[in-house]
Amino acid sequence: MKLSKLAFLAVLIAVIFTSCESTDDATELPVELPLGDYENGLIINAEGAFGNGNASIGYISNDLLSQEDGIFMNVNNRLLGDTSQSITFTDELAFIVVNNSNKIEIVNRYTFESVATIDSGLLNPRYIAISENKGYVTNWGDPSIATDDFIAVINLSSNVLDATIPVAEGPEQILAKGAKLYVSHKGGFNVNNKISIINANDNAVNTIVVNDAPDEMVFDSSGNLIVLSSGKNLFWEMPPVETPASITKINTSTDTVLTNFVFPMGAHPGLMAYENGITYYILNDKLYGLQDTDTTLPTTSLLDIELTSSAPFIYGMRVKGNTLYVIDASFAEQSDLLIYDLSLNVKLETLDVALGASKIYFN
Repeated sequence: MKLSKLAFLAVLIAVIFTSCESTDDATELPVELPLGDYENGLIINAEGAFGNGNASIGYISNDLLSQEDGIFMNVNNRLLGDTSQSITFTDELAFIVVNNSNKIEIVNRYTFESVATIDSGLLNPRYIAISENKGYVTNWGDPSIATDDFIAVINLSSNVLDATIPVAEGPEQILAKGAKLYVSHKGGFNVNNKISIINANDNAVNTIVVNDAPDEMVFDSSGNLIVLSSGKNLFWEMPPVETPASITKINTSTDTVLTNFVFPMGAHPGLMAYENGITYYILNDKLYGLQDTDTTLPTTSLLDIELTSSAPFIYGMRVKGNTLYVIDASFAEQSDLLIYDLSLNVKLETLDVALGASKIYFN
């Protein structure tokens, strides 16, 4: 009898233990499955050689151990097109603007499987911003005509053109903030000096005048718009024509200029990134950092960028955390991706990337 009670007790403990174990298992969080082969890494946009139809997209894992060029071609078994200009991401999709092919390829951002192609209503498209369920695409139009530039409004439910918005010459980058869209007008094949502000509710357009050749734009941590204008630098004309560059901070609540940092004549920065309260820009192959609290432009660079290609040309830059990524582009051979540790100001790695590599994105 005593043995029977002990046996019963052992069985009871085993049942309770198993029950608790099953309950614990049931409350464990589900394992997150990979979203695709191209998540957790860098996406490298490569224009290719203009007119040759050899644009491509590359992938590099965050740990830099895995790299694959031509992922659009590899996944979809067809060429991307001629001159991939830029990429814009939503939660699940990537919109690849292919400039000289006058189209936008829409893919799953993690698998790069094709979802749709928009190939009507575009003429020299440059960049796309997404607001609500519409895509707003900057278009230069015919380069020989200064008055035909426009924003194409695409209905992303049907991927067809909804409307066109006439704008000043040379619309370049475009950013969305709430119901407003900000467009930098670098000038196309000429030089302009405007930022357009488009109301997405009624397509009304207002403009702000900045220094010549505004291009790169970012929002800072306070929601202000920061614009890098490289200035006019027509050194080939006789006599040469030059105007000063600037970094302009615009209050996006009032759409008025807060501050305008003007560079000395002869200084023409061309690339910009924003991270951790610092506006980074490149000038004469040197990296500078403008703090949010600064009242003047920095006079000392953070580091010298060591270019490695046979014909050095800095064509792309991004910053993430303490890591700087710079593209030394070539249109005759593979480009170079240079990776720096900004906390130590040392180069970590140089990687070969595709012909005409231009922009870096984080996926």
